[in-house]
Amino acid sequence: MKQQQFEVFRNKNIHSSILNRNVVYDLVLPKNTDKNLLYPTIYMNDGQDFDQLEALKTIQNHYTQGGQAFIFVGIHTNERRLSEYGTSFQSDYKNRGNKATDYMNFIVSELQPLIRKETSSSFLAIDNTFFGFSLGGLSAMDIVWENPHLFSKIGVFSGSFWWRDKGYEEGYSDDLDRIMHKKIRNSKYKSGLKFWLECGTADETADRNNNGIIDSIEDTLDIITELKTIGYQAKDIKYVEIEGGEHNFNTWKNVFPEFLEWVFSAK
Repeated sequence: MKQQQFEVFRNKNIHSSILNRNVVYDLVLPKNTDKNLLYPTIYMNDGQDFDQLEALKTIQNHYTQGGQAFIFVGIHTNERRLSEYGTSFQSDYKNRGNKATDYMNFIVSELQPLIRKETSSSFLAIDNTFFGFSLGGLSAMDIVWENPHLFSKIGVFSGSFWWRDKGYEEGYSDDLDRIMHKKIRNSKYKSGLKFWLECGTADETADRNNNGIIDSIEDTLDIITELKTIGYQAKDIKYVEIEGGEHNFNTWKNVFPEFLEWVFSAK
């Protein structure tokens, strides 16, 4: 089977007028691209952790096994992570994520158009994926949810779905105060979206309602419930629970190959 080669371009820069800063990103392109083809594109939050993910090893294995050619964009963040990642249009109860709307607008109005201009990236939503880890996973979920005309697949590793608009001391309620859950609940079904959601049984130890299920797993399962309530089917959602899986790249790098396989098999 023919092995697809790729080229890696590290630490590229784009100046964002929306974020008022330069944003660094890494780019992995198929080598000797066909000018008549447009390629699926995968965007990653926390691109500065590209090497911890062992992404190049997984991409190499993907091509060695005859996998489809694609473009990979790893978007770096910096000390602004807690303000730029989160949920658009609503920060959390500590005002974290107050620039999440700006970050989303940077992605859709500045970065994605640049990638499409400078590479052979597909313009079709069905060919575009966004994923991330922890708070970066919440951000990826939110960006795709708000822009289903641009992206179709969402990958969330150990997502920060606890993101809430009220503190425990303020009378927090699971049903009322988790922001992403409410956003889905108050939305309508959005055609074409597919979800890949991962959690580890050792992601954390917190169990706020003492029901024997750690919060990260319960928050993720509740996201799935919200999605199904508004019309998504089991075939639209892939839930991966890793026994002993932790909230770190030792777990995420091991399950990343499964995620990449899902990207190209989910219909």
